[in-house]
Amino acid sequence: MNKYIRFLGVGFLFFLLILVRAFASELFYDPFILYFKNDYLHKPIPDYDTANLYVNIFFRYLLNAIISIGIIFILFQNQFLKFSLQFYLVAFAILILFLFIVLKFHLFESYLPLFYLRRFLIHPIFILLLIPIFYYQKKNA
Repeated sequence: MNKYIRFLGVGFLFFLLILVRAFASELFYDPFILYFKNDYLHKPIPDYDTANLYVNIFFRYLLNAIISIGIIFILFQNQFLKFSLQFYLVAFAILILFLFIVLKFHLFESYLPLFYLRRFLIHPIFILLLIPIFYYQKKNA
């Protein structure tokens, strides 16, 4: 693939990630957005629709994962695609399980476990870790 086309493709996909973030409150149900913007240190966790919350977290994670895997595919072709797919699936399973446990059983007095688990699920943080890792792996291979 031409270097400029790859650059434009990666730029476009990063722009899509920005759009997902910009329109997240309109596209996805998430009662924790307002909770973490306001006085979350002194307020209890807000009421939420469990099924709706998990479905929307899944779709947001899926959308971010597809775009992120597209970025990885453009940058590294098929070299790390299978690992990326497996990584995103396993990461989702582990994180959603921990989020369920934290919300269901209120194991922690602090808001931080909920805050960070939710962050890893709804934001494309893994792409920021995987690109340098794959680049380093490709250079050493």
